Amino acid sequence: MPLIRKIFILARPIQLLFGLLAYGLGLGLARYLGATLLTEPQFSGGVIIILLLAASNLLTEYFRPPNEPITLGETRKEREELRSYLLITSISFIASIAILVFLLNRDGFIRVEAALILALFIILALANAVPPFRLVNRGLGELSTSIQIASLSPTLAFLFQFGSLHRLLTIYTVPLLLLALAYFLALNFPAYADDLKYERRSLLMSLTWQRAVPIHNVLLVAAYLYFAAIPFMGVPFGLVWPALLTLPLAAYQIFALRNLAEGAKPIWSIFVATATAIFGLTAYLVALTFWLR
Repeated sequence: MPLIRKIFILARPIQLLFGLLAYGLGLGLARYLGATLLTEPQFSGGVIIILLLAASNLLTEYFRPPNEPITLGETRKEREELRSYLLITSISFIASIAILVFLLNRDGFIRVEAALILALFIILALANAVPPFRLVNRGLGELSTSIQIASLSPTLAFLFQFGSLHRLLTIYTVPLLLLALAYFLALNFPAYADDLKYERRSLLMSLTWQRAVPIHNVLLVAAYLYFAAIPFMGVPFGLVWPALLTLPLAAYQIFALRNLAEGAKPIWSIFVATATAIFGLTAYLVALTFWLR
């Protein structure tokens, strides 16, 4: 496999797409509330999100313990060569982020609230991957990444354009955070055997299988109950119902996981695809709703 393709895969493009979808939600909310979207923070902010998530994922692989392979069938020489490129790429991404932040700050787009959210994003992204924190090995990586994607990405987009927080932002980021956490927990199930083999401290390993199954299902149920309750918070139903279109997928996911817990033969490709679609489609539909208003 070409080196560039390996780096691209290890950057986890699905997570980068999720970050952009959540970022688009923040922009859509700002637009819906009357802000005129400014080109420089709009595109620079999106690039910062992508580079931060990618750098975090690449550093996660760079600091992977020596007993864990980075790619299947790798030789020692290939592993060391890949690690060198992972570090160089990550440093390049972080340097690019620093330049973009400097330019945005120089042009007056980073105010106090945006600066705090950006600082928290950077801290979580690095703490997720870099020792001695390395949250990914403490059963907290899934929570950290969920917060970065579902909460901080739309918040940063919104603050760059609107300048201050708004209750509508909080209303929509809460259920997205629940769905993101359910997604990352779902990804732990197919990787359970490898996590046991290499003694990885994933969220599933921390919770144990018996606890993780009901927690995953509760996260999905709570997210859709929250969406259903949004109209009672003074938000028009027209801004809510698109998010409920993915409810059948969530119901199938709960049913499938229950069967797996009872000993059914897993079809992990379908399971992962459903988990991906639940968060991805919901974030897309919610963002599109505000962009079309």
